[in-house]
Amino acid sequence: MDAGLKKELEDKVRSGERLTREDGVTLYESDDLAWLGGLAHEVRTRKNGDVVHFNVNRHLNMTNVCTASCAYCSFQRKPGEKDAYTMRIEEAVRLAKAMEGDNLTELHIVNGLHPTLPWRYYPRSLRELKAALPRTVALKAFTATEIHHFETISGLSASEILDELIDAGLESLTGGGAEIFDWEVRQHIVDHATHWEDWSRIHRLAHEKGLKTPATMLYGHIEEPRHRVDHVLRLRELQDETGGFQVFIPLRYQHDFVDMKDGKIRNKLQARTTMATGAEALKTFAVSRLLFDNVPHVKVFWVMHGVQTAQLALQHGADDMDGSVVEYKITHDADNYGTPNKLTRDDLLDLIRDAGFRPVERNTRYDILREYDGPDAGRREAPQPMRV
Repeated sequence: MDAGLKKELEDKVRSGERLTREDGVTLYESDDLAWLGGLAHEVRTRKNGDVVHFNVNRHLNMTNVCTASCAYCSFQRKPGEKDAYTMRIEEAVRLAKAMEGDNLTELHIVNGLHPTLPWRYYPRSLRELKAALPRTVALKAFTATEIHHFETISGLSASEILDELIDAGLESLTGGGAEIFDWEVRQHIVDHATHWEDWSRIHRLAHEKGLKTPATMLYGHIEEPRHRVDHVLRLRELQDETGGFQVFIPLRYQHDFVDMKDGKIRNKLQARTTMATGAEALKTFAVSRLLFDNVPHVKVFWVMHGVQTAQLALQHGADDMDGSVVEYKITHDADNYGTPNKLTRDDLLDLIRDAGFRPVERNTRYDILREYDGPDAGRREAPQPMRV
């Protein structure tokens, strides 16, 4: 990229002018990651200062039985497979109760699209989880794909379904099921009926009902940068309409090196592609931060990026490191990637400070629960955020 074009893009970003589709593609074409990261860091600093947000959360997957066979997914199982499972609600409550220590503030629930579980299983599970857990634990549950599935099995509309789930204790949808919206790619990776039209319809409804939700993008497989740009701009337009997205979460596609339980490789994409490098991950965070000017936060999900790349992402536009997690089956069933199952609150504090930032603990709605000291400025070797 020549100096004149760099200057033009810098001026647009610094003046607050919205970047175009062409600008997004041009940014992806740049091989100057330091420049790109620095520009994104300016934006994240303007929005969030030297803060990195995190929360104390746990993931619960009540069933891995799924009617879909999405090309990238190693989590799903078919009925009757050896390690297919479906929890009784009492079992889910017992597991959740075992997770509630350490001042847990969020339970994150995502499931397969089970072919025979009745609709009533889902609101009942939320009611019983809500009753069993402290009031401070928010239930962040179900993808738009699951809500669409509930429409099919219940005969109810998404609006009626959301009303009942909210009454049962739902505080946020999850951001999953988005993957890549462009049909050129999506038709090769997704094996269910929830595409952009229904995904956006369901999140629009959730926002109308007062829910704040995350948005995600699965990148680093068979898509091209132009598809990532298109994905973000669709979400940006919906955010202009509703204002309901709190955070954008780029998720790095994972190869299924070998399933640890049965030795199978279920991922159908990996023969056609390689995982995104660390540099490509950082570029994706930077460009996403620059394009998505109307969402306050960008999250790096450390489980899918590795701890060190996650720390670097904080210098490339991200301001949130997710949470303590504990057993993220959807990724760890696939990749044996090497990230830990769990980071404690103290682990997260250390990682954030080590990257040069000030940790702030939040809840699901991004209300600030506790602010912590940043790196010790008196130490000569203390890290500091990139200066802007």
